[in-house]
Amino acid sequence: MSIIIDRRLNSGKKSTVNRQRFLRRYKSTIKESVQEQINNRSITDMEQGTDISIPRKDVSEPVFHHGDNGHRQRVHPGNKEFHSGDRFNRPEGGQGQGPGKGDASNQGSGIDDFIFQINRDEFLQYLFEDLELPNLIKKELMDSTEYSLKRAGFTTAGSPDRLNVIRSLRAAHARRIALSGKERLVIRELKRELRELEVQPGQTNREKQEQLRIQITELNKKLRRLPFIDDFDLRFNNLVKVPQPSSKAVMVCIMDVSGSMTREIKDIAKRFFLLLYLFLEKNYEATEVIFIRHHTEARECNEHDFFYSQETGGTIVSSALILAHQIINDRYPPEKWNIYMAQASDGDNWDSDNQACHDAITQKLIPLVQYFAYVEIANRHQNLWHTYKDIERTYKEHFAQQQIHDQSDIYPVFRRLFEKKVD
Repeated sequence: MSIIIDRRLNSGKKSTVNRQRFLRRYKSTIKESVQEQINNRSITDMEQGTDISIPRKDVSEPVFHHGDNGHRQRVHPGNKEFHSGDRFNRPEGGQGQGPGKGDASNQGSGIDDFIFQINRDEFLQYLFEDLELPNLIKKELMDSTEYSLKRAGFTTAGSPDRLNVIRSLRAAHARRIALSGKERLVIRELKRELRELEVQPGQTNREKQEQLRIQITELNKKLRRLPFIDDFDLRFNNLVKVPQPSSKAVMVCIMDVSGSMTREIKDIAKRFFLLLYLFLEKNYEATEVIFIRHHTEARECNEHDFFYSQETGGTIVSSALILAHQIINDRYPPEKWNIYMAQASDGDNWDSDNQACHDAITQKLIPLVQYFAYVEIANRHQNLWHTYKDIERTYKEHFAQQQIHDQSDIYPVFRRLFEKKVD
């Protein structure tokens, strides 16, 4: 079996094949670094690539060598200072095998950690690996139908990138056989006659032999004039467009912007929703996102206002849930759309509004949505958490809630809410 290895260099004299092999080898280290970057980044540069540092000991190749223990002798050429049996102390500090170890020294050398950069697409790939929208099902073809290309035999016309070399050579060989069949038959007859004359003596036979050789030579020249391959022989892979059912999904994002939401809590909520937005943009092209902000009143807004608007007020969570229900009824029929909701709040709600939230979710939203994710950003559970806890126990397949204490919890909580379910 033939194995083809692509060693062509890409831009900057880099090999994509070797790079991908390197990324697979240090996958766990890269994922840890990506998670650390998420906690330390600002919202504006959340999706950019990053520098990954790998300890030098992890990238070194294994070699056979003598251990540090035992007794052994070495001969160092050009040694004028030491003699056999001399003892000297090992240098202390400054010459370690890694960065920043030991005190300053005027001797020795070391090697820094290996640092390389991953781009935006690679960063998002490691960030959202093994995540998915729960309970996503195919409901209907998109209005603008998507197509995929499927193999459908071969054709005599097509673009050069679809050329099927084996089929083309096979067709060329068949053409040469078909066009040269008569001449090859004549050549075989002439060669048979020539062999019979060669065993017979006589001047006349030699003249006939020469004539036969000339005829055979002429016929061979005629065969060689047949083109090895012709435009008629070319065969191309035939690809046809097949309509693909595409899962239509909508994500409704609800963020509390009331007065109880401090600047730090709002920043955590924005980071969570930005992760969710990048996740949808990366993995689901046919997904729409609805942004809703609320205090005592709820309103639908665009992406910019959702993340950067400064309005605030009291807290009535049910206003956002009711608005989300109205938007779904008006624009997203459940029989055609996979509907998802994500809500972030500090959990502080007007006491008399908690029952309204419970009724809005259980009676209006749960029958429509595939999945409802609630995130509480607080150090201890608030009244809204306990209200939603009853809903989670009853509808655990379609409702989930998690608590975020500080910025370092954002990514782990996000993964727990949208981790891929293993059947």
